[in-house]
Amino acid sequence: MTLSTGTKLSHYEITSQIGKGGMGEVYQAKDTKLGRDVAIKVLPEEFAKDADRVARLQREAKLLASLNHPNIAAIYGLEESDGTNFLVMELVKGQTLDERIKSSAVPVEEALKLALQIAEALEAAHEKSVIHRDLKPANIKVTPDGKVKVLDFGLAKAFAGEQADLNLSNSPTLSVAATQQGMILGTAAYMSPEQARGKEVDKRADIWAFGVVLFEMLTGKQVFTGDTVSDTLASVLAREPEWQSLPQNLHPRIRLLLERCLKKESKDRYSGISDARVDIQEVLADPHGVFVYSIAAIEPKKGQRVGLIWVASALVVGAIIAGAAVWKFKPTEPDRVVRFEYELPEGNQLNLGTNYYTPLAVSPDGSRFVYGTANGLYIRSMDALEARIIEGTDRNSIEPFFSGDGQWIGCFSGSDQKLKKVAVTGGPTFTLGDSSADGGFNWDWDDRILHATGEKIMWISSNGGNWEPLMEQTGGLLGSAQMLPDGESVLFTDHSSSPHMVKVHSLKSGENKELLEGVSARYVETGHIVYGMGSNLYAVPFDIETLEVTAKSVPVVEGVFKSFNFYNYDISNSGTLVYIPGIGGNIQSRQLVWVDRDGTEEVLEAPFRAYVYAHLSPDGTQVALDIRDQESDIWIWDFSRKHLSRLTFDPGLNRGGVWTPDGKKVAFSAEREGAENIYWQAADGSGAPEPLTEISDASILPIAFSPDGRQLLSGKTEGLQDISILNLDGSDTPRVLLGEKEFNEQNPQISPDGRWLAYQSDESGSPQIWVRPFPDTNAGRWQITTEGGTRPLWNRNGRELFYYVESEGAMMAVPVATDGSFKAGTPTELFRGDYLTYFDGTQYSVTSDGKRFLMIKIAETEKNNEMSRKINIVLNWFEELKAKVPVP
Repeated sequence: MTLSTGTKLSHYEITSQIGKGGMGEVYQAKDTKLGRDVAIKVLPEEFAKDADRVARLQREAKLLASLNHPNIAAIYGLEESDGTNFLVMELVKGQTLDERIKSSAVPVEEALKLALQIAEALEAAHEKSVIHRDLKPANIKVTPDGKVKVLDFGLAKAFAGEQADLNLSNSPTLSVAATQQGMILGTAAYMSPEQARGKEVDKRADIWAFGVVLFEMLTGKQVFTGDTVSDTLASVLAREPEWQSLPQNLHPRIRLLLERCLKKESKDRYSGISDARVDIQEVLADPHGVFVYSIAAIEPKKGQRVGLIWVASALVVGAIIAGAAVWKFKPTEPDRVVRFEYELPEGNQLNLGTNYYTPLAVSPDGSRFVYGTANGLYIRSMDALEARIIEGTDRNSIEPFFSGDGQWIGCFSGSDQKLKKVAVTGGPTFTLGDSSADGGFNWDWDDRILHATGEKIMWISSNGGNWEPLMEQTGGLLGSAQMLPDGESVLFTDHSSSPHMVKVHSLKSGENKELLEGVSARYVETGHIVYGMGSNLYAVPFDIETLEVTAKSVPVVEGVFKSFNFYNYDISNSGTLVYIPGIGGNIQSRQLVWVDRDGTEEVLEAPFRAYVYAHLSPDGTQVALDIRDQESDIWIWDFSRKHLSRLTFDPGLNRGGVWTPDGKKVAFSAEREGAENIYWQAADGSGAPEPLTEISDASILPIAFSPDGRQLLSGKTEGLQDISILNLDGSDTPRVLLGEKEFNEQNPQISPDGRWLAYQSDESGSPQIWVRPFPDTNAGRWQITTEGGTRPLWNRNGRELFYYVESEGAMMAVPVATDGSFKAGTPTELFRGDYLTYFDGTQYSVTSDGKRFLMIKIAETEKNNEMSRKINIVLNWFEELKAKVPVP
């Protein structure tokens, strides 16, 4: 019986046919009472003639309807309309596992994740004494977001009748669909031996079918086959699976799982599917991944791009210790160096650092690496075909680094200025403490994390707490701190000196010793210091006992991408090197774009440069730009002349760039003599920069002037963030305007009438937009957002407030009333896009009429695409290092 579109069965209207199988035809339908889409399975006509079977199905359907599990497709009921019997079920979008497997084998990690969900569905059903009896890939759907839905739970029993009647001639999938050979073989291929013999079955039949399905996912082909039904059943009863067809180096625990599931005697299988579930969970949680590796010397041909697919044969041997699945990675013979590159998928790009951080790291054992993108942090095992996103991270999770045991990833959250950690398997993030992004982190010292920032090197417990000082250098700008193996010395870079110097600090004596010129230094166990200079990585022998360099430096890696003063590379303890290729000293090029309120973009004719801040002049004819691809300076782009001119020339750090209300001067933050203060200079470039502040204990950034130009608001750029205000009549130094001890307050903006202060704060647990009266900020406050918000800007008319939701890349607008008391309306989204955001300050500007936004985005250039999507990997790199730079 085939139903046409528009046919009504009771209050269900058929909209399309989905499929046809041994148990009936399946349609998509609209439930006109509840207004939802459902799946309708119309039962065969011969089924309706058997009153006992209909009664049994009604009883079974009631039990099945009680199953409530996210991985089980729900049965809503058994209905009858004009003599037609049909089941009403949950409509599941996506492809069946059968369709997925036909194209190719499923990657191991993905297969295990799908199998885990299938096991959880079976476990939930078995707990209620419901057995599937017909588990097969065709009865398993995978939704577009990767969620498993097991279909037709328990229907085989309901269709077949009581156990006394159950035999092969009555089996619904062998009799009703007798003319559909593919369906017959597909079903027979998943029958347990006892089911094939017509014996009574229990939940262990599902465990057998589960093993067959997992085996098929891993190999891409059926386990038991035959030209006829009899041949297929004979294969089930007598033949062993082709174990050699499983992926090479598959985790032994999975091989054991399959062997237990596929025992011919049901008593020899797992007693419950929960045992299989636990095994899969343990393997997925294994910090070394789902494979165990053997060494193979692979020398790619010159110019040949070698993918990660063969890395399993080029890594290290895993061994089972004391009968448990405990893994160690160690070479079995002298290793040969293997090079290959990993290219990120199309549309996914590295979140390359604007200034002080690198977006990738390699685990200490070298088995996996992590990298940052606009979508969050991704992790990839060296043997896997695909990277996976780490759940719990987002576009603002930057500067990743591994724990010493490789089971955790630390990162800085640009959303709330916190140091966080997340398990490599994903999940909830744990806040460890307040932090800043600059300087770098190192987690491999007595389970503590080192952080160099400003004048200090500090440490914090990996379980969280307060930062404790380790050393301080007055006037320094420190980075790349690493505790050396002696536990008494710290290697670091001093960026305040010119040239930058790699130094070592003795915790015993408190003294610093200069070692060499360079940055981003790392001591490795071969007895070398590796560091960056120019476009390359260099190495030099280093005596850990005397803390002395013992020979000359030698270039060891050419063409390593550098973000300002930090080289984008990492080295595992086992000798795996990962780095972003590029020209040292060249930061990613970006472009300036106008974006209308509806999201329409117009690219400016300004050149591709490393823009960080873009602030429109009050009259809209020019824009002050913070550019960091040569040094770090303020530039001015003139729209009418289409000309870019440099405003600052000091070799130190110059950043920000905020116009005075009259448009005559530009204020910026500048590093002079080891301290960072606020200066301003005439916008036409005449005269010399004039200091507005003289402080030495904090780095500050100018954010916004008051409308009358008499005051300047600024923010700290490290540690716990607060908002300061400076009177420009010279009567005082910056004083804290908003500075809650436990929260971060950032990015202040004063309304055009000078009466209200908009800013962002994380006092509610995440960054939100708030408004207070100004200048009396204690006279009230209003929370504008609840779904997140950063970087507020006022519309020049004072009746609208703009802000950015970084997690969504969304520009928002909220109507406000500032006459009398303050009132805010409902926020609306204007547009979305992957535009630049940074940790402090505001990267975008709005025209005076509020109709166009000046945004910064990554330029679509061949160089950028190459830099943004490529990671180079060198296995066994220590062998090459020792050969190039012998240790005396």
